[in-house]
Amino acid sequence: MLLRKAVPVLALTLAAVLSAPPASAAVTSAAAVAAEAPASTAAVTTAADASVASAAGDGLGALANANPVIVVGGLSGIAAVYQPLAARLRADGYRVWVYELPNLGLGDIAASAGSLRTFVGTVRSSTGAAKIDLVAHSEGGLVSRYYIKNLGGGDTIGRYVSLGTPQYGTYVANMLAFLGLGSCAGIVACQQMTIGSSFLAALNAGDDTPGSVRWTTVRTWQDELVRPVDNATLADGATNVLIQAKCPLRVVGHLALVVDGTTYSIIRQALRDHPINPSCLAL
Repeated sequence: MLLRKAVPVLALTLAAVLSAPPASAAVTSAAAVAAEAPASTAAVTTAADASVASAAGDGLGALANANPVIVVGGLSGIAAVYQPLAARLRADGYRVWVYELPNLGLGDIAASAGSLRTFVGTVRSSTGAAKIDLVAHSEGGLVSRYYIKNLGGGDTIGRYVSLGTPQYGTYVANMLAFLGLGSCAGIVACQQMTIGSSFLAALNAGDDTPGSVRWTTVRTWQDELVRPVDNATLADGATNVLIQAKCPLRVVGHLALVVDGTTYSIIRQALRDHPINPSCLAL
């Protein structure tokens, strides 16, 4: 009984950790994109000189015609959690928006993908960009994949980079049911992320990486929420990066993927279509 009571507390604690930072600077809805676009453009303009200094050594700053980037949050991840990652991208010259999943990603992943499609359309309209690049954390990678595979996103997305996404499910979700909490304590997205779920069976049927999108996945051995960690990979030509394959001493947990310097070095290379060579000492 004690274990059964403890698991919801741990889950709530995790959500609280994710929700701690203030969200005043976040762009989280399609309606807010137009209002936020000038501020985002200004951030890119003022960051241009800084991006030259940060990227001069490796040539990985944004190209003049680089696609805008949407950072897609994960389960219980408020937009403010992803602002440090967005700031790094802006400093490298990218136009960046953060997309917070509806209802913090607790609901149906397919419904969240429909909302993402609307958000992408609004960003494209406000920027005039033909295509958008997605950098997606955790559940956000599944939302993004569903949008690309089933909702026409293959025509509008140039690059897809997932960070610790349970592409083939995670035993952590299965354990919640095993411990007597019902089916993931009633959280629909958790049910869909269980290994063997009907949602994942449908999503993973056929080609993992359809269309002309350039697909990259990033995973870490220390991921405490995606188990087994290799379930964060994709087949059919994706570039699957295990951080510790190049940097065996680098310790990166699930949540740390969005702030870790080595992970960011991979993101920068993926967005520029460079060979992936993680920087093990990056801050």
